[in-house]
Parts: sequence; structure tokens; C-alpha cells
Amino acid sequence: MSDALVVLHTTIAIIAIVLLILVIQVDPVISLVIGAVYLGLAAGLGFADTIGTLTQGFGDIMAEVGLLIGFGVLLGSLLLAMGALQKLVEVLLRIFGPQKLPYAFAAALSTIFPAIYVDVQLVLAAPLARSAAPRMRRDGIAMMGGTLTAGILVGYVFVVPGLGTVSIAGLLSVPLGTMLIYGTLIGPPTAVLTTFIYGQLLRYGLWNKAKDEVEFEETQEESPDAADRQRVGNTPPLYLSLLPILVALLLIAFGAVAAAAGLESTVVAFVGDPVFALFVGLLGAYLLAWRTLPNERVGEAMNEGFNSTGQILLITGLGGSLGAVIGETGLEGILGGFFSAESGTPVLLTILLAWVIAAVLHLAIGSISVAAITAAGILAPIMDGLEVPKVVIALAIGSGALFALQVNSNFFWMFQTLLGVSTQGALKALTLVTALASVVSLLLILALSLVA
Repeated sequence: MSDALVVLHTTIAIIAIVLLILVIQVDPVISLVIGAVYLGLAAGLGFADTIGTLTQGFGDIMAEVGLLIGFGVLLGSLLLAMGALQKLVEVLLRIFGPQKLPYAFAAALSTIFPAIYVDVQLVLAAPLARSAAPRMRRDGIAMMGGTLTAGILVGYVFVVPGLGTVSIAGLLSVPLGTMLIYGTLIGPPTAVLTTFIYGQLLRYGLWNKAKDEVEFEETQEESPDAADRQRVGNTPPLYLSLLPILVALLLIAFGAVAAAAGLESTVVAFVGDPVFALFVGLLGAYLLAWRTLPNERVGEAMNEGFNSTGQILLITGLGGSLGAVIGETGLEGILGGFFSAESGTPVLLTILLAWVIAAVLHLAIGSISVAAITAAGILAPIMDGLEVPKVVIALAIGSGALFALQVNSNFFWMFQTLLGVSTQGALKALTLVTALASVVSLLLILALSLVA
């Protein structure tokens, strides 16, 4: 098959996936399978090889990140049950005061809590943001809403063990320790800088309280009753609640630093392995929750984590399937020639193109995770031929997938409802802020690429 036909069929497959999700509202899992199967058959792989490649690609990525995602989701669910986020807000408010709280909160959300799934973070943090908003000088809801956006979503795509971060790293075969180090260099600064820039825009009159906020009524489900408050009060202290995830991150970082320093030891490799590190964190969180919470609550937290894992694993695995099928079509050589150093494509342009692919997919699909995974699946087959470090491309994909989350995302409508803002307000505090975060992180990644 000619190169032109390979590119044509790949383009049709990707557009078909987008249209199925966006227009017909087919579930992303089914849409990815349809797109991958079409591409395999259209490229001449045949029925057996298409299914075999799809299955092999799924299995390969599950071997890479399946346990990491599962352990990360369960760890986040236990942190949620132990009330870590609520207690952190109380501590930050006490230490920094209301005016500096947004910056501290954005940094903390993007650094410590990516293990908690973004929808859950939003549900949990929105009441805390609303309660802190009146203490701001002005536009408190606007400022705290932007803070939640920057902290939660930036952490999701850049910081280990954020599910978007782990998926992208796995699809592009980036060591998780390397992703942890580079993602930490990009994620928290992006969250803080975005919060600062957004705060300056608010000072110049961006927010119109009359049009951007709506009257918010607490419901029984959103306002914890006395029993729930008592349950939170009986949870372990903050430093203990956060210890499991901090230990896991330190072990991963230790493994990455040891590898970079050339320390070759089976013990060091075992202790610094991300799967082992996250399991240690999960085990620590489980034992802590088991000692401090009712057994029924621990069981509920684990079940909630198990229930959240299935779709995440399926979408991530099918991203690997799509990448495997693309690799079999020969597109690797075509794109590799375009992006290679011999073709004259500058490094900065390669990064920008990776960002654009993810950004366009997100604007079309409305899902950060699906856009990031699809973009990574598209680019994975050509990674070995690029002059740009894999981790930089991974960060660029995360940055692009963050761009301008808007009305075709269920997160948008959850945000609007839970924060008590109008659609116009959500476009400012969510869509604008994710666009800012995407551009800010892109600039940081471009700067990082000059020294990486």
C-alpha cells in the first residue's frame, strides 16, 4: 500500500473515533476498537492479524501500566476515605491565610493528590473551595474555582501517579521514575503560575459576579451531616494520611536517581521499581485505614477503587491497541521520516506538533484522558526515531491534552454545578484556566527541551 493511502486510512480512523464519541456519543472504549479494527483491515492486515495486533497491543500496555493504574486508583480511594484533602485545606488555610491559599492549594493538589481520580477530587474539593471563597478579598468563587482547575487537571497529566501521566508514560515507554522527575519540574510550577496569571486577570475585571455566579443551595448530599463530620474527625492525622503516597513517590524517585547514577543492584532495582513502590504506598494506606477507620468504610473505599479501575484500564489498553495497529501499517516509517533530524524538522517544532495533535483531539473529543491516550498511541510507533527525548514528547502530549476543557466534557458540567457558577463562569474558571495552563506548560516544556 502506498504511503498516501496509509496516511489517508489512519486519518479516517482517527476522525471516525472522534466523530463516534462526539457526534453519535458512542462510548470511547467501543469507538477506539472500531477505529483500530477499521485501520487494520483498510491497511491490509487481514482479519486475523488485525485482531492479533489489537490484542497484543492491549496486552503489552497492560503489562506496562496495568498494575500501576490499579494500585494508584486504590491508593487514591483510601486517601479519600481518610479525609486527607479536607485536612490539608484546613492546614494550608491556617498556615498561609486566605490570600495565599490558592497558590498553596494549587501546588498541593497537583503534587500530592493526583492518585485521586479527577471527578472525585472535584466532588471532594468543591465544598472546601466554596467555604474558603468568602475569605478572599473579592471574586472568591472565581479564584478558588480556577485554583481547583489548575491543581486537579495539571496534576492529572503531569505528576505521578496521576492516571493520565501513568498512561502516557506507559504508551510511550517512558520510565515512570523519569516521568516523576520531569513531571514534577513542570506540573507544580504550571499550576502556581497559571493560578497567578488567572488571579491577575480577575484583578482587571474578568469576573462578573452577577453573570458568572448563580445562587447555590446546599443539598443534603453535598453538605456532610454530623455523622460524616464525626467520621472525618476520627480519621488519622494529616501527616500519617499522606505518608503512604509520599513514601511511594520517594521510592520511585530513588529508583530513577539510582539508575541515572549507574547504581546497578538487584535490591536497588527492586526497591525503586514503580510497581513495588506504589504497592508499598497502597499497603501502607490500607493498613493505616484498617487501623483507624471502621472495617465497613475500608471495604467501601476499596470497592469504589475497584469500580473506577475498569474503564480506565480499558481505555488505556485500547490506546495501546491503536498504537500497535498503527505500527503495523507502516505509518511509523512515514511519520518517522517527517519528524527525524534528517528531515530538518526542528526539535521545537516536533514538540509543538505533538502538543497540537493532543490539543485538537481534546477539543474534538472532550476528554483529557482519551485525547492524551489517543495522541500517545498515534506517536508511540515513531518515538525511537525522534531526536527529542521521549519524556519531553510525553509532557507535550499531556500539555496539549489539557488545552481548553469545555462544554463537551462531563467535567465541565460537574464543575459548573458543584462550584455554583453559570456556564459563562465555568468558561472563565475552567476553560480559560485549562487553556492558560496548557500554554504555560508548553512554554516550560520548550524551555526544558533546550537542556534535557
